[in-house]
Amino acid sequence: MGPLIRPLEPADYGRVIAVVDEWWGGRAMAATLPKLFFVHFADTSYAAEEGGRLLGFLCGFRSQTFSDEAYVHFVGVDPATRGRGIARGLYAQFFAAVAPRTVVRAVTSPVNERVDESYDGRGEPRVLLVWHRPD
Repeated sequence: MGPLIRPLEPADYGRVIAVVDEWWGGRAMAATLPKLFFVHFADTSYAAEEGGRLLGFLCGFRSQTFSDEAYVHFVGVDPATRGRGIARGLYAQFFAAVAPRTVVRAVTSPVNERVDESYDGRGEPRVLLVWHRPD
């Protein structure tokens, strides 16, 4: 049996913020994850846990502008548990929640080679990821 994947709750915010910078190798990431995701997007944001221990989380939402799109804002998995399919389970739950949306977008930092040098403004490169639901 895998980890429990359940909706994020406002009470989870402290648990996530306490580990997010550590999970990103010491990078200051907490400021990019406001509590509003835990309050206003609980129906499309999830925690993965096992025995009460937080293993990962995903914060996402349905687009208010484009009725066929959804957006993943933040995904994190405890480095000690990577490779167990935790992110796959979180994404599966998110995709099921936002169906029948046909496009899911996410933006990440340029650890990847395909970088948009001005996505978030001058000097703020990002990698844009787009998934289209197969017909």
